[in-house]
Amino acid sequence: MSWNRPEESRYGVHSIDHFSLTVPSLATAEHFFGHFGLDLERRPDTGQGQTQELLLRAQDSRHIWGRLREGPRKQLAWLAMNCYDNEYERLRDQVLAKGGREAAAPAAAAGLAELAGPGLWFNDLDGNLIRLQPGPKTMPSRERHTSETVRGVGTRGVMGRSDAGIVRPSRLAHVLLFTPAIDRAINFWRDALGLRLSDRSADAVAFMHARHGSDHHMVAFASSSARGWHHSSWDVPTLNHVGRGAEQMREAGYVEGWGTGRHVLGSNYFHYVRDPWGSFAEYSTDIDYIPSGAVWPTGNFPPEDSLYLWGPAVPAYFIENSEA
Repeated sequence: MSWNRPEESRYGVHSIDHFSLTVPSLATAEHFFGHFGLDLERRPDTGQGQTQELLLRAQDSRHIWGRLREGPRKQLAWLAMNCYDNEYERLRDQVLAKGGREAAAPAAAAGLAELAGPGLWFNDLDGNLIRLQPGPKTMPSRERHTSETVRGVGTRGVMGRSDAGIVRPSRLAHVLLFTPAIDRAINFWRDALGLRLSDRSADAVAFMHARHGSDHHMVAFASSSARGWHHSSWDVPTLNHVGRGAEQMREAGYVEGWGTGRHVLGSNYFHYVRDPWGSFAEYSTDIDYIPSGAVWPTGNFPPEDSLYLWGPAVPAYFIENSEA
């Protein structure tokens, strides 16, 4: 099957492999992401002496979705994108031909077995460090409908809070980055990395998916005066898990955020929790899915129809770029 359209670039990535952030305190990150429900591992960096790395995993696999190290402030260190083995060399050439600027591997990547294979380090047009590499398809290959368990008449649907258990996300769903030039970001990620525009809202926000079968958005962009990290989104089974996750974080002391509600673009139920550095982690479920070969009716929605169908009003700090 061909995933390509006549007017678009020939090759495209299929997945996010992982993101890497620097944060002021790994201990603070452990508290936040541990209560969020991720599996954490502290790993010494053999190439950097006593430097520690905090690994983020989800419930369904041992895959490393996030790598955190200490730095002077919170920022994206790099974003790793996976492609098919037989397309890697040609996709690498495509990235460089479309304006990607080849970069040296960061010192933090030295000695990491997971990054020892072939890969291209490059900067996108905003200056974000990206790694292109052949790797497994970590994004879903088919739609997964989510619903509460069907129960018979006369059966209790909800037990006590003490029996609810901890909400643990199953996978990374997507990431959203701030950009100072949203059209430029859309065009580069389309032409260089082969993503497709799903929907946008004027110059405020844009959502992009992979052509090989993907959620409504895998990478998204929001306008700002500078580049920056807005949020990571994590898939949970049901709306009930979204709500329970929000309560789980409130009990841990993380009361700021946005939700619970339902998005318009993507259709997913959401709750965003504000982290200690001004960005967010999102519980998400039931997002629109775009199969390989499908033509999605890309739309440009007015702001009042682009963010949420229902839910609380958007707090002012939700659209602030703490890195600007």
